Amino acid sequence: MTKHIIVLMLALGFVKNYAQTDKAVYSFIDAAAKKVAEESKAYSVSVGIIKDGKIYTRHFGEIDKGKGNKADDNTYFAIASITKLFTGQLLAQAVLDGKVSLDDDIRKYLKEPYPNLEYNGVPIKVRNVISYETALPRNLPIDDELRKNMTDETAFLYEKLNDGYTKEDFKKDLAAVKLDAQPGTKYKYSNTSLELTGLMLENIYGKSYETLLKENIFSKTGMNHTKLELDKNEVQANGYHDNYRLMPVSRSLLWGSGGSKTESTMGDMVKFLKEELDLQNKTVQESQRNIENSKEAWYGYFWDRYCITEHGKRGFKHGGSYGINSLFTVFPELNIGVCIIVNINGPETFSALYNGTTSLVADLVSTSDKKQVYGYSIKKDKIVFSYAHPKNMNGNLINTMTVVGSFNNWDPENKEYQMIKKGKNLYELEVPVSRFEKGKSYSFKFVLNKEEWIGASKNASNNDGTKDNNLTLVL
Repeated sequence: MTKHIIVLMLALGFVKNYAQTDKAVYSFIDAAAKKVAEESKAYSVSVGIIKDGKIYTRHFGEIDKGKGNKADDNTYFAIASITKLFTGQLLAQAVLDGKVSLDDDIRKYLKEPYPNLEYNGVPIKVRNVISYETALPRNLPIDDELRKNMTDETAFLYEKLNDGYTKEDFKKDLAAVKLDAQPGTKYKYSNTSLELTGLMLENIYGKSYETLLKENIFSKTGMNHTKLELDKNEVQANGYHDNYRLMPVSRSLLWGSGGSKTESTMGDMVKFLKEELDLQNKTVQESQRNIENSKEAWYGYFWDRYCITEHGKRGFKHGGSYGINSLFTVFPELNIGVCIIVNINGPETFSALYNGTTSLVADLVSTSDKKQVYGYSIKKDKIVFSYAHPKNMNGNLINTMTVVGSFNNWDPENKEYQMIKKGKNLYELEVPVSRFEKGKSYSFKFVLNKEEWIGASKNASNNDGTKDNNLTLVL
């Protein structure tokens, strides 16, 4: 006798931004913020979203425990590496203006020769800079020893190391750097590359980095509360280590193009989300482009990652200061953007922000509360794994789809579990029932383009209930 199990295709195979009341949207924000607060242990959680052009913001908790000082849209937070997206847009504009080529040797835009900025005769190109493949050290001055044992004292030691460190000091140290790999061959996150980009941009345009930001981004978007230096009567919200020790405010005498001193507000961050979702903005589109035509994830211009998910394209940038963490995320195919800011820093902070964003977006696109089994069906002697990408999204961006789980050691490279494309947006894989024990529960997920691990949807009744959000299969 054939046993049939109803398969819930992801979001019923079609994700759309259907009309939701403001009350519903705010309830989703509340739920996501609660999740983030619980996982991060932050005192304060701020959430901003843009959905179909409409902005929503919400603030929870208090900045300092017991003081009742809740954040608002005008509270200043250190946004750290989100600044890199500003720098990326400036460089993307220079490319569009014909002032820069991605294949240029970066020394073309430096006034000093820097013969050391090559490896076996191979120079650092502009395209290596934007994808974190320069082989330059993470920071100047070198702080590798400090990073070996990160404690609640590390931030104070960083500040001591950087105290009085000038642009001239940076240039001197840059001239002494020795590359340890050929540029373009190895990912290596580098704030040095970003400060170097700030210097390049100043040389290209003959204007300060700060002026370029104001003229090209802040004035055009109305971001009047995003600054490299606060006024005397303005203060940054306090941030904490995960043991709740108060952290220092980051100071820098460098360009700031990597995010060492940028302050912004949630009110401005949602304006920036709106700009990053503008499909007609050529600079934005260039800064998000899959430059190397990667079949997996890509970096655009200084994004942490741009990839294909169950919600279509997802680009995100994490900003991590001493005691403030933020995550800036866009879903262009959904016309949704999310920014979450917390005033804590710890090993679980990023995952709390990422998971909170994922949960929030899942709520925003869900069209039904009905629970059903998701991801597989049983037909005679076969288990049929099924994944349906939303029909109104670009299925051509999917290059590989794999099933991973406790039955194959969670190995996305296992060729026996590579799914077969059955239609524009449908993938299936038939596996003999004989490979599975009757009555035993197996956990599994889908892996999209070897990068994005897709677990249980909001409507999946076969969710294992763990933090990992795995799907389950039982014969």
